[in-house]
Amino acid sequence: MEAYFGQPDALKMRDVRRELSYQVGATPGGTETPRCLVDPACADRIRSLPQEHSASPVTGADAKWRFFWRVGARPRDSEYAELNAEPVVPEGFPQWAAVMDTWGEAMMGAVRLVARAAAVGFGLEPNSLTSLMDEGPHLLAPTGSDLGQHRQLGTVLAGVHYDLNMLTIHGRRQVPKKPPVVISLLYAGLLRCPQAHPLRFPGLYVWLRDGRRVLVRVPPGCLLLQAGRQLEWLTGGHVQAGWHEVVVAPETLAAAEAAEAAGRSLWRVSSTVFAHVASRQVLQPLGRFAELAGAVEAYPPTPAGRQVQQELDLISLGAGGKPPGAAASEAVVAADAAAPASSCGAL
Repeated sequence: MEAYFGQPDALKMRDVRRELSYQVGATPGGTETPRCLVDPACADRIRSLPQEHSASPVTGADAKWRFFWRVGARPRDSEYAELNAEPVVPEGFPQWAAVMDTWGEAMMGAVRLVARAAAVGFGLEPNSLTSLMDEGPHLLAPTGSDLGQHRQLGTVLAGVHYDLNMLTIHGRRQVPKKPPVVISLLYAGLLRCPQAHPLRFPGLYVWLRDGRRVLVRVPPGCLLLQAGRQLEWLTGGHVQAGWHEVVVAPETLAAAEAAEAAGRSLWRVSSTVFAHVASRQVLQPLGRFAELAGAVEAYPPTPAGRQVQQELDLISLGAGGKPPGAAASEAVVAADAAAPASSCGAL
């Protein structure tokens, strides 16, 4: 992925599929709008926390590039065709499909494991969550930011947001030789793991349920999971979508200097998979979560495909959105903005 993102932009633009809501192929930097720039309620919420845990100020679209590669089977017929489109294979990378399929399926295996464990912990049937994921529009989504270009302290690579899908999983840059341990951010509390080390290029910050902003550190051999909006929907708000941002931090600059001295790529690449509820399935609180006060009203029955499309339209990734690289919004998040409580912790 470092080699791919390191190509001239003109080559990568061949892989952009704006007409498919960027749900396969490349998404250029300057395209995706952080949610809090276009959602007043979101902006209000992130201002509610103290200055020491505030979000980084955002004035425009994200600097990051991304590549979406579909993982797993898709339905033969779907009214949400753009969410279930055929993959894009870049020229000049003959091993692309094999590598992406292998890693994507490995990551999805970890997601399914956590989904089953979570369902049991919630008092649901073990397959309550995984059955909703069958033929879902799962995406391997390596995300690249050029630290040769975006190397100023405080530069926002991805503005504060939550993920619209069910579960998001991140891996360290190197594939572990041993089976990875899964660390999930589902509940309140600091992420605690022995001998934790920062990512190769740190910069991912999350907000814990108590409002603290924490720089993520993932130990070698571990994977990190975050709850998305669809899991919040299915649990009636019991688990909240995790808010996070990616910012050039002092640790990022130190890692970039070390990489440059060693002659390595300065592209910060995250290994991410977005696991989804299938487009045809209906999002609604499951089991005992439907009995929570206000849950059914706050999370009414909604087709997952419709929920995803509405979210994509809001953040300028819908098929009718602004062209690649365009400034996505004129709204400004104040410098003292802070993200809301998110659901993080160890499972």
